[in-house]
Amino acid sequence: MSAEKLLYKGKAKSMYETADPRVLRVWFRDEASAFNGVRVEQLPGKGEINNKINAFVMQFLANEGIPTHFIGLDGPEHSLVRPLKMLPVECVIRNRAAGGIVKRLQMPLGTEFSTPIFEFFYKNDALGDPMVNESHIITFGWATAEQIVDMKLLTQRVNALLSKLLADKGMILVDLKLEFGLNDGMLTLGDEISPDGCRIWDSETKKILDKDRFRQELGEVVEHYREIAKRLGVPA
Repeated sequence: MSAEKLLYKGKAKSMYETADPRVLRVWFRDEASAFNGVRVEQLPGKGEINNKINAFVMQFLANEGIPTHFIGLDGPEHSLVRPLKMLPVECVIRNRAAGGIVKRLQMPLGTEFSTPIFEFFYKNDALGDPMVNESHIITFGWATAEQIVDMKLLTQRVNALLSKLLADKGMILVDLKLEFGLNDGMLTLGDEISPDGCRIWDSETKKILDKDRFRQELGEVVEHYREIAKRLGVPA
């Protein structure tokens, strides 16, 4: 299916119309960005491996009854998805302390939480994606109270499924960011699930396998993304 009009260009993905109004085409680019686009680099092979990991995970979740926008792969760096009316909030769930929560609450990196911590963030690059609560979301009309409940339930379900999937392959799901939209009024998982949007460590060594390798300038970013794919059994 050939791509047509560019609808959106994000930090690492571009989305296009297709000849079918019920289908969009996503291009996973080789770009990596950090600190809200302050640092951007080209990492050859990143787009392809993220596309394949995302396809694998989305299909896995669909098989477990999670509604997603994913339709199928459309080449090494492209996927087909259903158009969604995206809700302007990000759902973050944390199983261990890493990233922003370490700085905010001054807790040791890797602290394991007795229960996962759920947080909402307003999706706005200009504002730095600030943390918000349910009152903000309802007052500003970003989502309804019912949608908030459903987003939290789906996020917790995805976290449980992926935590077990990764644990079975010798990896820890440290935290995870999800975005949701509406498909004919039905809350549906959108965006992507890849090492760009979650933190994954090796279970034994606690070696970083995710985008923090880029943020912290540890190197071998794509090589570690490929390690995740290999452990999961993602088709080459």
